[in-house]
Amino acid sequence: WILGAAFSAILIFIVAIRFGEIAFWQASDLGSFLSLLFICLLLWVWFALSNHREKQMHIVLALLLTVPLALALLCQIFWIPFNLAYVLLGELLAALLYIFFTALKRQMKSIGAIIVSIVLAVSFLYATDFLFEEVLQPHQQMRTKVLLGMIDDPNNAGYNVNQAKISIGSGGFMGKGYLNGTQTKLKYVPEQDTDFIFCTIGEEFGFMGSTLLIAIYVYFIVRLILLAERQRHRFSRVYGYCVASVFFFHVLINLGMVLGIMPVIGIPLPFFSYGGSSLLGFTILLFIFLRMDADRLRFSV
Repeated sequence: WILGAAFSAILIFIVAIRFGEIAFWQASDLGSFLSLLFICLLLWVWFALSNHREKQMHIVLALLLTVPLALALLCQIFWIPFNLAYVLLGELLAALLYIFFTALKRQMKSIGAIIVSIVLAVSFLYATDFLFEEVLQPHQQMRTKVLLGMIDDPNNAGYNVNQAKISIGSGGFMGKGYLNGTQTKLKYVPEQDTDFIFCTIGEEFGFMGSTLLIAIYVYFIVRLILLAERQRHRFSRVYGYCVASVFFFHVLINLGMVLGIMPVIGIPLPFFSYGGSSLLGFTILLFIFLRMDADRLRFSV
């Protein structure tokens, strides 16, 4: 099933490169699935080679899978213009680096951790300007400048965020009621059905409804972490942590950009934002992990 899922993801990106983004379908929404499989397989191979506990056939299969996954991921990043692939890779790498260093904390010397931290900090410092000038598109640079207060543009680049904050603020404590929101009903928020759907919830159901939705997401993510912790197979455990991190960062960034504390980069709210590809991508991530959890007793590596 891993082989079938991997080549299905590759097929999705081949079709996307040929036909581009159409209507409700966006190939970038499935980038998390491809990135997650690729990085998990690499970690699986590394742990297997270092511990000599996996069968040779499993290692060969994982290595063969990483090659087409890497090629498809490179096409997603460099062929299609800037999209969520960079964000997804960043969030997955951050989560996996944390897992990696936690797993090896007994084998690493403190001086090594300090050196790695310094190198990463210096690299981040010098890479910021390059990423901003060369990687981000002009409209994304404008959004970042508006967020940081470098440009005051409430009627153009900052219009969506300003209207979203007005919608949430007008909802008050209990909200205006279902379908009774004036800001959203009169279409003042252009993307209120997709990336900015949280402002609709905030206006119609108020502070209480927004808090309840966030609490549901917190419970959902914590539950995923607990399920990942009980996995007996190392690949399943790492995959579970990655799924939880994908949902966590999607919720965090989406709510942050709606509230005006993060740049607008077009990340959907899981299982809420309108769009077939995002719903399909999140469902695939979740159902594969649930299948792993159902079969956890069969594997004890």
